[in-house]
Amino acid sequence: MNRLAHATSPYLQQHADNPVDWWEWSPEAFEEARRRGVPVLLSVGYAACHWCHVMAHESFEDEAVAAYANEHYVAVKVDREERPDVDAVYMEAVQAATGQGGWPMTVFLTPDKEPFYFGTYFPPEPRHGMPAFRQVLEGVTAAWRDRREEVGEVAGRIRAELAERASVYTAAAPHPPADADLHQALVALSRSFDDKRGGFGGAPKFPPSMAIEFLLRHHARTGSEAALEMAARTCEAMARGGINDQL
Repeated sequence: MNRLAHATSPYLQQHADNPVDWWEWSPEAFEEARRRGVPVLLSVGYAACHWCHVMAHESFEDEAVAAYANEHYVAVKVDREERPDVDAVYMEAVQAATGQGGWPMTVFLTPDKEPFYFGTYFPPEPRHGMPAFRQVLEGVTAAWRDRREEVGEVAGRIRAELAERASVYTAAAPHPPADADLHQALVALSRSFDDKRGGFGGAPKFPPSMAIEFLLRHHARTGSEAALEMAARTCEAMARGGINDQL
């Protein structure tokens, strides 16, 4: 059993018997990375996330992968439902860098908590254009060892970009979105709506709670039948599908 055996999160406890020497998110974890001079492997997920459990089974339960991660990283596991603050910061970085996000979220950090490489699910072997997780670990290790200055520059640029985004959001926060902004959001959702199966975009899909809430509010405010149709069809698809706990 690793440190997660003492975690309060049921999701973290599910990883307590991994051969990965997981840490919880804590100052001690980053101090350990600083002491050893290694980067931090941050993995964020949640209990109902299918691909989180797939990656755990394929990679985090693999003795060889775990041994490599333990030797070259301080591995930190986070439950996004317990630490939404941590999840939000690094998910924004992942989306800014890759144009998409999702869970499990896999981020490599400096001991100062600065992200420099990102991803979500990585398979155990190269597949569908994605590198194997072991290849990612080895590549990041090589970059950290041989191109540390470049890694620091990347981390600095990402930190600056996130700070700039935060200042823009803060400046814009007092002003509610205009009708034109709401209509543009409705149009964007319409373009990605799946007419056959409900939801938005392609598989794998996650329950789009914020999008549905927006559509229902938009319908209540404007009477938009398109908004109601997308919300209703998505909810019906979720209810008829494999999700057992619709709440």
